[in-house]
Amino acid sequence: MTTETALVAEAPADRLDVFLAAHGVVPSRAVATRLVREGAVLVNGRPARASRSVNTGDRVSVAIPDPTPAVPLAEDIPLRVVYEDDDLMVIDKAAGMVVHPGAGQAGGTLVNALLALHQDWPTTGGPHRPGIVHRLDKGTSGLMLVARHDASHRRLSADLADRKVSRTYRAIARGSLTGEGVVDGAIGRDPRNRQRMAVVDGGRAALTRFTALEPLDGATYLEVTLGTGRTHQIRVHLAAIGHPLVGDTVYGRRQPAAVIDRPALHAFRLAFRHPITGAAMEFETPPPADFVRALRLLELH
Repeated sequence: MTTETALVAEAPADRLDVFLAAHGVVPSRAVATRLVREGAVLVNGRPARASRSVNTGDRVSVAIPDPTPAVPLAEDIPLRVVYEDDDLMVIDKAAGMVVHPGAGQAGGTLVNALLALHQDWPTTGGPHRPGIVHRLDKGTSGLMLVARHDASHRRLSADLADRKVSRTYRAIARGSLTGEGVVDGAIGRDPRNRQRMAVVDGGRAALTRFTALEPLDGATYLEVTLGTGRTHQIRVHLAAIGHPLVGDTVYGRRQPAAVIDRPALHAFRLAFRHPITGAAMEFETPPPADFVRALRLLELH
């Protein structure tokens, strides 16, 4: 169910999302941007972009969905816990699992699984993201860091922002790459398709480093490290240099015969300082079966 709210602009505004937040129609500009992207906001009866200016006399209507429960439900979903203590957990997330509930995904997420393991979780990241320090895309497998209480969450989040958490990935990119490389390009919403990200002027700074591990048939096996942590960063950066991930139908062309039904990306290594003791910690997990199968299918013979 949704509730529709409408108002007429009494003064101009530079941006639609700013206008909605300033008039209290939605709780924040981020929520306004999401509703605009989902087509829930109309200006004079027509969909509009968040960046659209609002003129005096414009009629702005917003279809606001009814609120979802404040806290996700616990669900008995298998998780591979690589490490756990009183302060943190390291999870090996399966490809296909969404990290936290959101639009169109109320359950079946990693967060629902975590809530079944323990009752008490930090609230710093918000009610729908208890303990989540960083995310992986739905199609990405591998290591994720989870905080067990607020002090741990604050410290790990600060270390992540200060680039003190090292994240290393294994990836299979289309085309031939050799040696080492760096992609330095700001990432933001793709102006031609708001459902995607792209390297754009005015985006958020992003840095990706890669090393070629093995040549493959029409592809290259890579090790990739993140200098920043933007949405879809590795996928966007490799596509921007003409080497999208094998299996990535969002940022690359659909392959005639797919060797993997997701972007070939695996969070292989995670290194950080323990948020309470300060001890150096490092974990690795091998790629799952579908990734290994893709490597074998693409091996040079």
